[in-house]
Amino acid sequence: MTTTAATTTAWSTDPYTLALRAGRGPLFLRRADGHRLRLEVERWCARPDAADRTVLDRCVGTVLDVGCGPGRMVAALTGRAARALGIDTAWAAVRHTRDHGGIALHASVFDALPDEGGWDSLLLMDGNVGIGGDPPTLLRRLGQLATPGGLLLVEAAGAEVDERFLAWLDNGRGGTSPAFPWAVVGARALCSHAEVAGWDPVAHWTAGSRAFLALRRG
Repeated sequence: MTTTAATTTAWSTDPYTLALRAGRGPLFLRRADGHRLRLEVERWCARPDAADRTVLDRCVGTVLDVGCGPGRMVAALTGRAARALGIDTAWAAVRHTRDHGGIALHASVFDALPDEGGWDSLLLMDGNVGIGGDPPTLLRRLGQLATPGGLLLVEAAGAEVDERFLAWLDNGRGGTSPAFPWAVVGARALCSHAEVAGWDPVAHWTAGSRAFLALRRG
């Protein structure tokens, strides 16, 4: 793809791009009320940890990682000879995934995607159930991508929350991203949203401080 100088500059100074390039933070998800959450850039850029492996071990068939970030899950699945694809709206994440042996597309989950209705497993890791700020809409869209009976593996918030808000990324040194809609959803609320969207909860587990759900397409 051809890029303008302005676009290249924007990529190079975006706080998320800079964090992925360095492989570390600080990087925060900040809300208008002043609350901020430190994002785990170092973990995202490392190999899958023990909690991640509980998800990888549940993947079956073809796998679509929605909001793949720097691609640790895609690369690990590719290493297991699985057919895995990551999608992300950040070029820095796509490049990082490809550089580490994974296959990734620069795309939104709401774009037309390869093999719609043919993915056996879908991943929403690292709080990505917040994509778009509307979990029911996101879950319905994922239902269009999954095979009948397909599996959705989701990382939920550790607390029982169900919040929607505008947020932006902040590196703590004055660099910020444009605002975007986001959501934070705990396991109980996620189950409710999933059932409305046509997904049946089939498993809930924790690994360390992280919480996960497995949902089956009804």
